Amino acid sequence: MSKILDELLYSESHEWVKVDGNIAIIGVSDFAQSEMGDITYVDVPAEGDSVNQGEEFGALESVKASSELYSPVSGEVVAVNSGLDADPGLINSDPYGAWIIKVEMSDKGELDSLLGAAAYAEIAG
Repeated sequence: MSKILDELLYSESHEWVKVDGNIAIIGVSDFAQSEMGDITYVDVPAEGDSVNQGEEFGALESVKASSELYSPVSGEVVAVNSGLDADPGLINSDPYGAWIIKVEMSDKGELDSLLGAAAYAEIAG
């Protein structure tokens, strides 16, 4: 069974969000990384780019598959985890520590459409 953290919010497309003021820290869930296998590449937007809730912002590639990343919130990318360039496998070893991007949210109300841990557990099992 996948690890699901109570303090995070989740999208149905398996991204997680940690809220820090007006900043959304975004990564992928333990379930998502385990389904993909060993992640070999992370494609992300640049700082200053805009992302929109529910729209693709990047992709993960693994030995098994390629999977798009969908933004759980809208806003401006204010940070990108450059450590994933050198070691994309950090997502496999620490999916909740290896954030992918940080977004300054343009509409915190969008958080209301995300799932809590219990609801996410029902779809991620």
